[in-house]
Amino acid sequence: MQAVNKVHVIGIGFRPLERKAADALFASDVVLANNRLLDVFRDYSEYAAVKDKVIVHKSVYEMLDYIRDNYREKKIALLGAGDPMFFGIGRLVIERLGRDAVEIYPDLSSLQVAFSRIRESSQNALLISLHGGPDPAKRRKLEHELDDIPSLLAEHDKIAILTDKVNNPAKIAGVIKSSIVNHQLSIVMYVCEKLGYPDEKITEGAPEEIAGMSFADPNVVIIKDTTAQQCNSAVGAIHELPLHAFGLKEDEIQHTKGLITKDEVRAVTIHKLRLPQKGVFWDIGAGSGSVSVEAARLSHGIKVFTVEKDEEQINNIAVNINRFNITNIEVVKGEAPEALKALPSPDRVFIGGSGGRMDAIVDLISGKMGSGIVVINATTIETLNEAVRSLEKNSFIIEISEVSVSRSKTVGNKRHMSALNPVFVITGVRGKWVNYTS
Repeated sequence: MQAVNKVHVIGIGFRPLERKAADALFASDVVLANNRLLDVFRDYSEYAAVKDKVIVHKSVYEMLDYIRDNYREKKIALLGAGDPMFFGIGRLVIERLGRDAVEIYPDLSSLQVAFSRIRESSQNALLISLHGGPDPAKRRKLEHELDDIPSLLAEHDKIAILTDKVNNPAKIAGVIKSSIVNHQLSIVMYVCEKLGYPDEKITEGAPEEIAGMSFADPNVVIIKDTTAQQCNSAVGAIHELPLHAFGLKEDEIQHTKGLITKDEVRAVTIHKLRLPQKGVFWDIGAGSGSVSVEAARLSHGIKVFTVEKDEEQINNIAVNINRFNITNIEVVKGEAPEALKALPSPDRVFIGGSGGRMDAIVDLISGKMGSGIVVINATTIETLNEAVRSLEKNSFIIEISEVSVSRSKTVGNKRHMSALNPVFVITGVRGKWVNYTS
């Protein structure tokens, strides 16, 4: 039985080829490359010996089809950029042919080189790709999107990004710039253009500077937060809280007139919401925004829309957003349900106040939410009944909890328990989440 040929994927760009890679190249019947990599390969000493074997492919998909149809009869070498297994062509070839049919010969990745050029450690950096693929008409779904960058900066002091013409350095800088208004973050960006080329260039600047510039392709971006994610706060020990701390105290959150979801009730509310790592969360009748703040700090990948009509409360929300350096909350000034109509479809909803319009609010939520969880807090029997009716009418599976809290109070030299008003927590579940909450 004749052995099946292996496809040899050879990374180029920064170092001379290792001996095994050169041997695979010389033994090949065909060398596949795109135009950009062919220009790079012309400077390699091996080029002269194999130049007549080179086939330039017009698209990645055309090249993958060629490999699939020919690798059994022909010995194929494929040139890739840098490390073919770092968001590169190696993964696609293995997906088509299987691991046993492919050999990988890596060069350095462009991000490795970029960190060395700016003399920064890549240790603990988040490495991501915003490259949507070779075909602009068929952009692949990315693990992270451009708008995720601000929330990722809440978790990581350094982020390194593979870019493309759509998600370019200026756009990345613009997103960061718009997200840190009124936030005391100190961000520096490095744009590394055409690494390994004679006209290689490194640009360092603040997002405000980078946003107004243009850069040559290919390029990569490194973002560094030099504030080390210290929470900027005027409140005593808040800066000592760990970044992902859950359980903010009422006196750590700016609020007025006692309008804040009490600590213990907030904990139950967040638990019932079962927040996803990514998605859209509406906080309706947000008051001081305490639930929004806790949710945004717990799940940096969710987008929180905090809906409130009262000007004083909106000011409190703004203070809390700034206090905790939160980048994934958008304040929506207005009254539900009208203020909800233009918002993206929610995965989770919390209703802390309905202004007597519960039925209309739940109807609108139902129309925009495919599957998800709605949590409603009620302090009166009337609101409880209204919430249950509205959720049942819209085919939500309902669970009701009563949260009764007593707090210790010192009178003289003795402690007594003082009861707070009980709160009903109504949870409505629909779609795929039913089995996870029952």
